[in-house]
Order: sequence, then structure tokens, then C-alpha cells
Amino acid sequence: MTSSESKSECFVYITLPRETTSVTAGRFVHTTDKRGVSTGKFAYGKSYLSRNNAVEIDPIDLKLGSATYQSARLGGVFGSLRDAGPDFWGRRLIERHSGKLGLSEVDYLLESPDDRAGALGFGLNQGPPAPLRDFNKTIQLERLQTIAQKVVREQLTESTHEAIQVQELLLIGTSMGGARPKAVVEDDLGLWIAKFPREDDRWNNPRVEHAMLELARLCGINAARSRVENVGGKDVLLVQRFDREKVSRGYFRARMFSGLTLLRAEESPLQTNNWSYVILAEQLRRIVAEPKRDAAELFRRMCFNALISNIDDHPRNHAFIAFDKEWRLSPAYDLTPSPAVSRERRDLAMDCGDLGRYANAKNLLSQSSRFLVRQDQAREVISVMADQVRSKWHGVARAQGVSEPDAKTISGAFVYGGFEL
Repeated sequence: MTSSESKSECFVYITLPRETTSVTAGRFVHTTDKRGVSTGKFAYGKSYLSRNNAVEIDPIDLKLGSATYQSARLGGVFGSLRDAGPDFWGRRLIERHSGKLGLSEVDYLLESPDDRAGALGFGLNQGPPAPLRDFNKTIQLERLQTIAQKVVREQLTESTHEAIQVQELLLIGTSMGGARPKAVVEDDLGLWIAKFPREDDRWNNPRVEHAMLELARLCGINAARSRVENVGGKDVLLVQRFDREKVSRGYFRARMFSGLTLLRAEESPLQTNNWSYVILAEQLRRIVAEPKRDAAELFRRMCFNALISNIDDHPRNHAFIAFDKEWRLSPAYDLTPSPAVSRERRDLAMDCGDLGRYANAKNLLSQSSRFLVRQDQAREVISVMADQVRSKWHGVARAQGVSEPDAKTISGAFVYGGFEL
């Protein structure tokens, strides 16, 4: 390696099915050459491969085997490792906490919280650390919300007290979800992602997103469980973590990777060639235990997103989990309406048919067979769901505490005029 090249590495830990402590799965090495091209390499450890309960990290790039895997995509970070790393919000906290510029991808993995999404962990020691048992409780939401607001406002100083606050928030952050401020909290039922409001929100996001998850369930979709807590006069959305199962000795962890990883796609909105529901359906059929069930479920979610004008349905907002050896589509999450100005045409974030991203009934029908759904069944799904969304969205929103002014603001998102043209 020349002086103009850089190299960093870490061990990758995994919590095996029905276990609550992790073991070392292998080692990840990340290099950047003199041209700025980054490459990642991963190899499972021999002791891990010798275990009779060893499982693959993912069924796409890191299948169980003795080979040394190599990737130059996603900045040299394998998709499933990137999915276990911090999101935009988590990276922001890590950068503020570290006080360093030019963090490497391995730095982000090492500095991200122990209770990240999925079953993976990262460290510099060959053996994994003891699991953390101390979670912030739901009764501490007001304090966490205050810290999050300070980070959003860029109001944190460099004082010792403020630095400690950032560290506390970092330790209970999560890589699940997008760029909104959030934290992980615990109650008697288990772990929840607390999603805090922002001062620049156009409407009460916590109550609207909670209502959309409820509406999705009414439409026959397997959606994440959620509830809203009023904290210090502000609403906070709590979404129950579907990658954790609480047991007497701790938590079982599900392995997890995103739709972005399954598509082998780039994350940048400027590189969306492979962002496709149709391709995602075909790829999931290769790796899930029940292809017909999960492909049809993905079709329903695609239709629902079109019917509520959810333009944030990018590949990282779809996931696959495995509590045991078999993979399945995760519950739906991050369902948000967007009342766009256009009444004639709206697009989803991913291609959904012959006409690309066009959120239109005809386009949704055009490739239904790729979701293992017959044309007549697909027509029925779209017709029934459109009627349900049209007739029930307002009642569901109001029942979940969405104000009438907010309901009016988002009303243009549902079954927009061009959907059935």
C-alpha cells in the first residue's frame, strides 16, 4: 500500500438466531487507492464457519462460505454492512461527537450505536463486547426530545455538559429510518424507535405517520406497530422495532438488509436506474421462504404508496429480516403522504410498471404477473384499496388525533385525480 492509499478494518459480529449474545463472524477491510476508489473485502472466520448454527449475513453478497468477498459498490461497503450502519441522522451525531473531519466508512460503523438495526455489530477486538442492557426508557422522552431539537437547531455548544448530551443521544440512536431526529427507547413491551417532530414540519408528522400505518393495516398490509406519546406538549411517534423480540434474558435479533442491498443499487438519488418495485419483486422471490406471499405483499405496498402519494418509498424504506435461517419481507414502515401540486401525474421513488415511476393504476397493473399476482387479482386489489383509502383516510386520521387543519393540508395526497386515468 502506497502513502497515497488508506486502509481501515474491523471485526464483524453477529447475534445468531435465538441467541442474545454475539459472536465474531469475520473481518471487513476497507481500502481507498490513490485515485480515490474504495474497495471492501470481507471473509468469514474459520471458527465461525465451523459452527453448526452459523448463518449468512445476507443472501446476496455475503453468502456463507470460505471465499473472500470483494465489492466496490456503495463506497466499498457491502450493502448489508451499510444497512447496519448509521443513517443521515446517525452520521450527523457521530460527526458532532467525534469532532473529526473526514471520517472513514469503518469509522461510522465503529462509532454507531450498539443497538443498531439488524443482528450485526462492529469492533476492533477479535471477540465481541458484552451486550448493552441499559436502554433509555419511554419516561425519558422529553429529555431526549430536547437534546434532539438542539442538534437540529445547531445550538449545542462545546461545553462538557453539552458534549455529554450528544454522547447520550448517540448511544440511543439507531440506523433504522431516514433523516428525522430519533432515538431508541424501551418499555415493558420492548424496544421502540422514537421519532421526534421538527419545527419546520408542515403538519403533525408523528400523528400523520401513525395514521398511515393504521390505514395500511386496514388495507391488508403488514405494517409496523406504532403509537403516539405527547411529551412536553409535543407529539412523538413510537414505532415498535420489528427486528427485536424481547425474552427473559434480553433480546433476540433478526438479521436485516434493505431493498437497496437486494437491488444491488446505489443510494444516490442521481443513480436510480435499478430503483424498481418490479425488479425488487423478482429478486425477493429468489431469497425469501414464501415468495408468493411476500411478492403479493410488496404489490399491495406499492399500490398503497401510490394511493397516498408516498414519494419517500425509496429502496432503503423496504427491508428483509430473518429471526431464524429463512428470510421474509419485513413489516412496512416510513409511510408518509405528500400532497403534491400536480393533479394529473405523480411518481413514486421506484419504477412500478411499463411507464416507469408513474403512480397510476394502469401502470401498477402492467407488471402484476412479476409479483405473482394474476391480472384479475391485481385489479381487485387496486379497486378495493382505492375505495378503502378514499373513504377511510380522513376518519382514520381524525381518530388518531390528526387535527382538521392538518387533515385538510394532506387531503390532496389521497387517490389523486390522475391515479385512475
